[in-house]
Amino acid sequence: MDFRPAGIPLAHDTPELESTLVSEPGTKPLDGKKILLVDDDPDIIATIQASLSGSGADIRTASDGNRASDLVVSFQPDLMILDMMLPKRSGFLILERMRPKKEKGQKPFVIMITANEGRRHEAYARNLGVDEYLLKPLRMDKLLSTAYGLLGVEYNVQEY
Repeated sequence: MDFRPAGIPLAHDTPELESTLVSEPGTKPLDGKKILLVDDDPDIIATIQASLSGSGADIRTASDGNRASDLVVSFQPDLMILDMMLPKRSGFLILERMRPKKEKGQKPFVIMITANEGRRHEAYARNLGVDEYLLKPLRMDKLLSTAYGLLGVEYNVQEY
């Protein structure tokens, strides 16, 4: 399964959107941003990482919940893309550990990705501070536009 987007993420100058950060010429749209990718599927990690590779973000990965919990503290990401079902510690347990410090709409922003379509799981995730809940299989353009938006950067795909 190929999750790659059809284009390249670009930031465009849009003065009418004052809250949107815009890259200066020669910089990348997510320069200075830190993203933590957490999934036990190496293909999903590789695909998301490749999709973000030109963004300028500092990207770290974890394939289990314990490593992810450690990186939340040591790396202090601006954004975490978090799988719900992980070995050693679930995405929910990671969020529960963060909860005293995490409010929805505050860093680290959290996008939970899962194949679980249950409404109770989504409600619980949002109660724990998840900013967006996306179902697998992922639409990469939706994931990237959500990630960029949470980080205050406009996301555009330019098709060739």
